[in-house]
Amino acid sequence: MSRGPWLTAAFKAQMWRRWQAGESCSEIAQGLGKYPSQIHTWVQRRGGVAPLQRRRSGVALTLLEREEISRGLCAGHSIRRMAQRMGRAPSSVSREIVRHGGRGGYRATQADAQAWRNARQPTACRLAQHPTLARTVAEKLGLKWSPQQIAGWLERTFGNDESMRVSHETIYRSLFIQARGVLKKELLAHLRRGHSIRHARGHSKAGRGCGSILDAISIGQRPAQVEDRAVPGHWEGDLLCGPPGTQIATLVERRSRFVMLVKLPSKDSHIVASALARPDARPVLPTIVCPTIVLCGRDDARATLVQHKEMATLIPGSRLLAIADCGHMSTLERPPAVSAAMRVWLQNS
Repeated sequence: MSRGPWLTAAFKAQMWRRWQAGESCSEIAQGLGKYPSQIHTWVQRRGGVAPLQRRRSGVALTLLEREEISRGLCAGHSIRRMAQRMGRAPSSVSREIVRHGGRGGYRATQADAQAWRNARQPTACRLAQHPTLARTVAEKLGLKWSPQQIAGWLERTFGNDESMRVSHETIYRSLFIQARGVLKKELLAHLRRGHSIRHARGHSKAGRGCGSILDAISIGQRPAQVEDRAVPGHWEGDLLCGPPGTQIATLVERRSRFVMLVKLPSKDSHIVASALARPDARPVLPTIVCPTIVLCGRDDARATLVQHKEMATLIPGSRLLAIADCGHMSTLERPPAVSAAMRVWLQNS
């Protein structure tokens, strides 16, 4: 792998194509035979935003036209004659000759290269041209608004006032490309993803060994009876992560849509598992001395019938009653059957 001069125009174009396709710096470096640190340095310098591809203006003189001017000067043709052959205004040809050495020193190749360099004059971005707009965008970013929300709010609030309208892409570019000097780098912390450089929409760490669950079971492998929501007792769990340090675990029973929310201090696996699991109360069950009925759904998949039988065995003098065609939420799924069972038990007790 080389460390010498390597950032040619073709190399940079290929590097940015790979970056926009969602490849990581390591993958790009491996594909191009360079070190990851080299790729990362150049990508971070641009904030992950690929530079716009340069194109000639449609009204600018081309190299072929400049060659035509050079040949016309050597042949002693007048400016009007050359302009007529090229389909250009005589004033355009005259300015071109004066700007690049006059009749005696005009060279087509040098004039074309100089014109290409002059066209690279940097232009201030929209936020730099409108300070009030920049202050408004910075204020909304501080309130944790997304660039899309800001752009939409500006359009609705200020209507046809062009000085107070900006696209979300311009906001992203002004944040990630700090060389623009418009939005402070500290505002990056208010973006919801928290990236320091712009990633492609398809960028993901999936399949790279980062953040993946070992020996994970795909949701596509769950039983077919889960799909129609006919059998009670099937639960779906998920972890919702908000701003740093805030997370909530959810449990949803697929048939009844009953939802349980658990606030978590951390998203570590053992914390989540312990928060969703009930504490082991088996040592306490033998101390119960009052009349007790252990009532459950026969089809309960979360707390099975075997577990309820164990509970009834540990509680002295308790009675086990399983409701047919019923899952975990027995009072919601079969309320008449539960009420009838309770009445019978109370009468007999």
